[in-house]
Amino acid sequence: MDEESVKKKSVQNGSVTLSHTQKEEKATVLQKEVGLLSGVCLIVGTMIGSGIFISPKAVLQGTGAVGPCLCVWAACGVLATLGALCYAELGTMITKSGGEYPYLIEAFGPVLGFLYSWTTIIVLKPSSFAIIALSCADYAATPFYPGCTPPQLVTKSLAAATILLICLVNCLSVKLANYIQNFFTAAKLFIILIIVVAGMVLLAQGNTQNLTNTFEGATTSFGAIGLAFYNGLWAYDGWNQLNFITEELKNPYRNLPLAIIIGIPLVSVCYVLVNVAYFSAMTATELLQSPAVAVTFADRVLYPVSWVVPLFVVFSTFGAANGSCFTAGRLTYVAGREGHMIKILSYISLKYYTPAPALLFNGFLAIVYVIPADINTLINYFSFAQWAFYGLTALALIVMRFTRKDLHRPVKVPVVIAVLVVMVSGYLVLAPIIDDPQLEYLYCTAFILSGGVFYLLFVHHSFHWSQRIMRPLTMHLQLLMEVVPPEKMD
Repeated sequence: MDEESVKKKSVQNGSVTLSHTQKEEKATVLQKEVGLLSGVCLIVGTMIGSGIFISPKAVLQGTGAVGPCLCVWAACGVLATLGALCYAELGTMITKSGGEYPYLIEAFGPVLGFLYSWTTIIVLKPSSFAIIALSCADYAATPFYPGCTPPQLVTKSLAAATILLICLVNCLSVKLANYIQNFFTAAKLFIILIIVVAGMVLLAQGNTQNLTNTFEGATTSFGAIGLAFYNGLWAYDGWNQLNFITEELKNPYRNLPLAIIIGIPLVSVCYVLVNVAYFSAMTATELLQSPAVAVTFADRVLYPVSWVVPLFVVFSTFGAANGSCFTAGRLTYVAGREGHMIKILSYISLKYYTPAPALLFNGFLAIVYVIPADINTLINYFSFAQWAFYGLTALALIVMRFTRKDLHRPVKVPVVIAVLVVMVSGYLVLAPIIDDPQLEYLYCTAFILSGGVFYLLFVHHSFHWSQRIMRPLTMHLQLLMEVVPPEKMD
């Protein structure tokens, strides 16, 4: 008899329970397999994706000059660090996976937690996954279409294939997903080192004309600077990713804050130096006109080995997409476990100890977002909602200083940092709306609030007819994917 075959099927409470003979020493829960190195690589690898190769144009467009552009990149790094310090306290105080989700529930109750999970699982996480996959596909296809833009059908097909491949890897093995993340993080740091060193050589040779009088022509628009911060912070997004996998982190009280302290300053320094390198080879106008900034830089500075940059950019975006998929699956899994999503999404693979249904669900939605996707619109849409939740999470830290004084806090940050993050988040949410109202913001707000209807219908009032529909569907999906509910651990 095959040792990995399913031995027994029984129906308990309308759900199929599968018992498995493969190494029963392990409990059917997500395993603690992420160490400090993998934690740092997850943060760095998710933050450094497509943003630094796409966003420089948008940040420069919003600021209007080189000096303010570099200041925005540096300020975004400081803001990301302050936000991550707040998350370090929250993550060591409430050691549950799911990012902001358990913190919002603990501070404000299940309704706000549901609205966060509803918005993030249905829109924010899969749209982020789709954006990164599209960037990866665009850079992968560009060398085959010299002098023109790759056809959308080709780009979107490659993006869908990338999403499917990453989902498959994450469903098969947590260790394999971590190895891939570590490898591609090393690759992206290598290409950034090449760009920075090339830029330093150009500056040493006297190419400093683009870095003189850097504040001439700077914009003073309240909303334009806010949009510049949006695009800069999009490049920094990922500083909170380790909080999504706290339950799988070895020694989270030590490794969570330490990975944050190592990872985010490293990314900040890389981003500022990469932008300085860009301006050593291109004027502000040339950078704005470039369809792919990193590729243009390579063509000018690294010829005849300029092909190395788009190749490593593909590696970079692939690694970021892998990190995004890894963490998104954990949020969906935790929300299903808490009863805020359908139960099958909280089930774990018996063979591989991965949240396979949650990962596949996120991948399916990402492919849906690839079909009509416009990257700039999605970035603005993503940032508006995401920073609202970042602000609420920092506010949750402040609230729990008064309401949950009993909780152990291995890391405790000055409350003024949380207040500052709340204030900046409020600015990033309100400034573009006041300066240039767009329908996207209204759609986003309406979508978030619409989650309240679903909460009332399917969580607060759990109707019997919905359970009758879901029970046989859950049973069939369990048998198909060989997944079971997670064991309750003390």
